[in-house]
Order: sequence, then structure tokens, then C-alpha cells
Amino acid sequence: MVDLHQEFQNSRFFHEARIDSRSVDALIGISAGLCADGTINQQEAVFLKGWMEGNVTHLEDPVINLLYRRLNDMLSDGILNAEESIELLYLLKQFSGGQKIGASGTTTPSTLPLNTPPPVLSWEDRVFMFTGTMAYGPRKYCEALITERGGQIGGSVTKKVNFLVVGSIANDQWLHSSYGLKIKKAVELREAGIPIAIISEEHWQQALFG
Repeated sequence: MVDLHQEFQNSRFFHEARIDSRSVDALIGISAGLCADGTINQQEAVFLKGWMEGNVTHLEDPVINLLYRRLNDMLSDGILNAEESIELLYLLKQFSGGQKIGASGTTTPSTLPLNTPPPVLSWEDRVFMFTGTMAYGPRKYCEALITERGGQIGGSVTKKVNFLVVGSIANDQWLHSSYGLKIKKAVELREAGIPIAIISEEHWQQALFG
């Protein structure tokens, strides 16, 4: 039904952002459910593709659409082979993130946007940004580790940023803001050919401390 007079949009019960966040939450839940038995079959892959087409691909979220494009490529020949099944299971585990880790309700973030394989990090004159909650400690301490080594801290995600570090502890932003605006922007720049890398806090710490 076409909402010619925008009755739905003008209603106090209609909230597009809330509907979008519920769709993303549902996709995360579906992904986790499909991974529960440790395998993804053809029927499950076809179901997921159809559900995404009907519910989330319109959101123009680069992370969601990255998952959809990979799924669509796998099913382009009408067959989900064994290798693709393993890859899809891995992708869905990445997308759905981790399990709750305490009374605060925090979770480990989705790893789907991360560069694979992770890049070699350098510090001198490189521009870093952080997003999410860092397990290492307050962001100012993390930033100090960069500047001490000759690196710089960016003010926003632009073409000048070399590395976006994703904190190990997620929060509601990951579930209700489509993974955060910084990550969305970084994925868009990366897909446009800009050499920006999205890396995990774990990789960042390994580069720092070995």
C-alpha cells in the first residue's frame, strides 16, 4: 500500500530509524542462529539472501551490503558448494560478533569490516583514529601510544586517515547505529579505493607490544 498522504510517516507511532535498528538486530540474530550448529546449508543460504533482500539491503549500510554481495556471489550459480558453505559460516560469525561478556551487556564487535589479512602497521607520520571501547584503557592513553611513536590522531574519518582501530568491547552503537558512523565512512572510503585500513584492537596491540 502506498502511503500517499504520509499518514504513516507523520504518525507518532512511525519511526523509521527504530524500524531500521530492529531489522539490523534481526539480521544479527538470524546470523547467530544459522551458525549455531556449525554449518550453513543451501536452504539456509537461500533463505538468508531472500530475507536480506526484503528487509535490510535498502538500508545502504556498507557492512550489511558487503555481507549481501558476498552471499549473492556464492549463490550466483545456484549452488552453495562446500568451500562456500565454510566461508559463509565464517562471514556470519564475523557479522554476528561475540557473546555477552558480563552484567554490563557489552559484546565483542563484529569483525566483518576488518581488513583481511590485517596490514603491517607503521607509526611515523601515519594518521590513526579509534572507535568503540578499547580494552587497553581510556582513549587518551591509546592515542598517547601513537603520538609517542611519531604518529598522528585524526579528528574525523577522511582520506587522510591511514588506520581506524576498532575497540575490542562493543556497545549499543554497534547494534543500533549500524556499527557506528566511523566504520561506515571507513568502509565507504576503502571501497572507493582509498588506502584506509580497518583493524582490530588486538592487531594494534600486537604491533605495539609484540
